[in-house]
Amino acid sequence: MHELSFMADLMRKIIAIANEEGAEKVIGVTITLGALCHLSAAHLREHFVHAARGTVAEGARLTITTLTDAQDPRAQEIVLESVEVQGEA
Repeated sequence: MHELSFMADLMRKIIAIANEEGAEKVIGVTITLGALCHLSAAHLREHFVHAARGTVAEGARLTITTLTDAQDPRAQEIVLESVEVQGEA
């Protein structure tokens, strides 16, 4: 169930960014997964689609980069890199 709390937190951040920008829609989200992250890109994508339903992020393009270096300082992290928004609310 860790994924559910992570996704809820991620969606709060995405929606907050959209609100700060005065956006009506989130059209793209970019995330980096560390090499030792507990989620696969496919699993993250499934959770994202479900969590985004009914929000300004529904239908947003999700770009996921997976790091391969287990020695990278971000190897265990999931990082929200960017949120692309469209229009004014």
